[in-house]
Amino acid sequence: MYQFFIKDYQLNNNKAYIEGPDYNHVKNVLRMKEGDELNVVIEGDTNEYRCVIESFDDDKVNLTLCFVKESDVELSSKIYLLQGLPKSDKLELIIQKATELGVYEIIPVSLKRSVVKLDVKKAKAKTERWNSIAFAAAKQSKRKIIPKVHEPMDLSLALKYIKDEGVNVKLVPYELCDMDSMDATRKIFSDIDKGSSVAVLIGPEGGFDESEIELAVNAGFKEITLGHRILRTETAPLMVLSWLVFMLE
Repeated sequence: MYQFFIKDYQLNNNKAYIEGPDYNHVKNVLRMKEGDELNVVIEGDTNEYRCVIESFDDDKVNLTLCFVKESDVELSSKIYLLQGLPKSDKLELIIQKATELGVYEIIPVSLKRSVVKLDVKKAKAKTERWNSIAFAAAKQSKRKIIPKVHEPMDLSLALKYIKDEGVNVKLVPYELCDMDSMDATRKIFSDIDKGSSVAVLIGPEGGFDESEIELAVNAGFKEITLGHRILRTETAPLMVLSWLVFMLE
């Protein structure tokens, strides 16, 4: 069943409508017809609205509401992913998969060993692209919120943002963390209460500079290990997020 996000004003009693880019997607890409069913959701609303297509106007799809289903698919915890800027299109993959795994916000972070350096104009265009990927992934995975992807920040600003958000648990996988500390890492995860907000800081391809780890630890981040294998920057966040989903779902 296809799902689309709408604004609250697009739903009134037993009628709703889809407009904008999703209008073209419904009519010309999916080639849906009158009588076909689909789901619409309002971002942040736990309800899922099953609708049938009533008609097509020039700029919108008119819907009739069939029934409302409560569908709480969101994690009880808000997970913030602070991702060291990777090269190429790796961040697009990370955003897509992190959205599927339930991340709340994604903050690209410019670190000392980040290969990619974005100027202001490129950063703005990239951020628009990244948010469109999060939007599409949220629709596909039937999320009830669309994760926000921020413009790239330096580490100090990202750490301040996490502090201002009042995040409870802060984790940083570090390749130089004691490899025999998996029991300690396991305990850190098992001690996370449902409902606690969690921030995860991931390094870029070249890893963290020691001064960055020191800065993160001073900001309350706990070093964890992901095991004896060195993971790519696009693999590490998905592993941590999977662990969090397992513990918090």
